[in-house]
Amino acid sequence: MIVEALLFASNAPLSTKELHSILPDAKIADIKSALKVLQYEYEAMGRSFGLKIIAGGYQFRSHSEYGPYIQKMLQTSPGRLSKAAIETLAIIAYKQPVIRQEIERLRGVDVGGILKALLEKDLARIMGRKNFPGRPLIYGTTKKFLEVFSLENIDSLPKLKEIQDLGAKEYEAQPADQETSPEEKSTHAVTGQQILTSHEN
Repeated sequence: MIVEALLFASNAPLSTKELHSILPDAKIADIKSALKVLQYEYEAMGRSFGLKIIAGGYQFRSHSEYGPYIQKMLQTSPGRLSKAAIETLAIIAYKQPVIRQEIERLRGVDVGGILKALLEKDLARIMGRKNFPGRPLIYGTTKKFLEVFSLENIDSLPKLKEIQDLGAKEYEAQPADQETSPEEKSTHAVTGQQILTSHEN
């Protein structure tokens, strides 16, 4: 019950280490056991939310199908990223640690303004400097990135085959008069297969 209360009151995911710092007399094993019990209980109850592993910690999350109602209550629209920002963030996520020149090589355009925006939104971070001439900055994703995209860790990102399978299914589902344009196909290649192939190679 104490673990549940802490998770309920927290506005960010809590790791077992953070929970243990609040409950030093409890064993780590007991805290992990309590978390598993809570996960099972909320799943079994079929509630509108559940306990998810996000960014290396635990957090109560509403199920996606109730999102529109919550947005209506709050009378806000979710913050959206531009197509260019999403492409840039995808490259950072799959290629990190990555320098600006590599991002621009893959996108074919200057990304200075987009990188600044991603840094301000705390979706990307500066990890250090590359030991190259000019000492260029190295970029990576943040804990908030994992929270926003509901990822347990960076390894939870979809792999190349998963993206290819999803793309094939979506293409097959499109009516003949709504086929993806050549421009859209090109964009999909850059944001999905090209990035992942380069990453896995």
